[in-house]
Amino acid sequence: MKEKADIYFNGKHVGETPDPEGYAANVRKKRRMGLLSPQLNLAYFPEFKEIRLTLEAGRVRRPLIIVEAGKSRFTEVLLDKLQKGQIDWQYLVDHGVIEYLDAEEEENSLIAIKPADITKDHTHVEIDPIAMLGLSAGLIPYPEYNRGDRINYGAKMIGQSIGIPTNNFLVRTDTKFNVLSYPQVPLVGTKTSQVLAEFPEGQNVVIAVSCYDGYNMEDAIVFNKSSIQRGLARSFYFRTYETLKKRYWGGQEDVIQIPEPGIKGFRGEEAYKNLDQDGVINPETPVRSDSVLVGKISPLRFLTTEEFVSDIENKRETSVTVRHGEQGVVDSIFITETTDADQLLKIRLRDSRMPEIGDKFASRHGQKGVIGLLVDQQDMPFTSSGVIPDIIFNPHAIPSRMTIGQLLEILAGKAGALNGERMDASAFEHLQDEDIRKILKRLGFREDGKEILHDGRTGRAFEVMIFVGIAFYMKLDHMVTDKIHARSRGPVTLLTKQPTEGRAKRGGLRIGEMEQQCLIGHGAVLTLKERFDSDKTFIPICGKCGLIATLDVAKNKAFCSVCKEGAIHWVETSYAFKLATEELKSMGIYPAIAVEEV
Repeated sequence: MKEKADIYFNGKHVGETPDPEGYAANVRKKRRMGLLSPQLNLAYFPEFKEIRLTLEAGRVRRPLIIVEAGKSRFTEVLLDKLQKGQIDWQYLVDHGVIEYLDAEEEENSLIAIKPADITKDHTHVEIDPIAMLGLSAGLIPYPEYNRGDRINYGAKMIGQSIGIPTNNFLVRTDTKFNVLSYPQVPLVGTKTSQVLAEFPEGQNVVIAVSCYDGYNMEDAIVFNKSSIQRGLARSFYFRTYETLKKRYWGGQEDVIQIPEPGIKGFRGEEAYKNLDQDGVINPETPVRSDSVLVGKISPLRFLTTEEFVSDIENKRETSVTVRHGEQGVVDSIFITETTDADQLLKIRLRDSRMPEIGDKFASRHGQKGVIGLLVDQQDMPFTSSGVIPDIIFNPHAIPSRMTIGQLLEILAGKAGALNGERMDASAFEHLQDEDIRKILKRLGFREDGKEILHDGRTGRAFEVMIFVGIAFYMKLDHMVTDKIHARSRGPVTLLTKQPTEGRAKRGGLRIGEMEQQCLIGHGAVLTLKERFDSDKTFIPICGKCGLIATLDVAKNKAFCSVCKEGAIHWVETSYAFKLATEELKSMGIYPAIAVEEV
């Protein structure tokens, strides 16, 4: 006797069926015939006695070829028609040749990787083995030779890489984005990278797997300084600033112009020297941190009816300035209107970025690292044929992470460059390492990719042979210029009188529990005291009732507003403590402070 199964649609119970397997087969048949939506997915879980139907948005679905009775529905006849343009992808979906499965329905499927692997138990076959990977993971060469977590890291870092994100970047006004100056198509690519050839994400570099005086330890990499001067990994950083010319109640509105002296917040004549007569900066003007881009005057926020005079005192300066810590050149200016007919100004800045110590790079195999040293070309190791590597990569990064795919990529890149062809390293279907070795041997090189290297500083040959080849490296978005941060003194928050938080707000560097322990361990207790005095204040305390007294600024005299008598004691403390006592008072708790002479 068959067991009943509950039917759930989009997570809601809608009924039950006495024959769950027959019901599931019938729904799938109708979907393939086009009687049900192709967006519908069904999964039968006998262990829970549940059939789950779903049409919800946000599911990750992927296309697979349907297999019936051990035969693929995608025949040679259909392939021929597809190549001739007689049918298209949608035809295959509509006629039950290809269907999209989500993660739940995949649990009910047995998917063959290649048509040759199909048995009578299989329900689907991959269109191509690389199709089981996503877009980013599909760009990784030789992925099946790497550990699974490295594929995840590699795919994540491909998303962070600087390349050409879009072809129309010159007319876009994204808040911030980077563009690589000289992007290249990878020498060792995949089927996915062939499709995305016009959106490259890195550059091919000569790489030597070796140590260099410890400057590439702990994942750091040593860069050839001369390669950088020739344009390696150079990029442009764009940031867009925008402002609205708003209209307010009472007929008042913002004014775009060079602010006049006397206005609240006037920055001085020097600050506005780069603005044109219309109050907007000119294109191709170099700007630094806090430079004014658009001169703007706004009415005061809180105006009473009596103050409705167009006096200069009733206006404040609200100019658009470059973010603190950034610089560049004014690239382009867009002046347009919003849907509410307010004038909208967008100023895009451009900054040229050359790689420097601390900038982050990564291969496509999840091997990330920052530049540890820039070395002049004459001091870099070189081969007997005069080839100088662009990057020296630490060999210790390979055994623990087991990214054998990277070693194969370096070998294949070398063979491809010497043979003048691009190498295919797509997942599961690629050139084998035996074939790469044969190419290198035929060209007169060692088949394992190793070469004798000479030290550029002494001219002596290294005692061991060094693995040298070509790899595809990506410059990542994490640049030292955007992150470097230090502060001696600066603004404080209004409420707590403590330093502001964050680099953009010129904030302080927070000393936490662990940092405090480090400073104590070093014996730098005075440093700790100085850091913790950032919100030092003096508060008057009533000696009788223990509450904070009131300070009359006009008379310069403190008095207790509760008991009206008693001596007032001035105590040096943290402003955060004073704030805490006031918060206790607001909760109805009496924070009496006992004062003693020290």
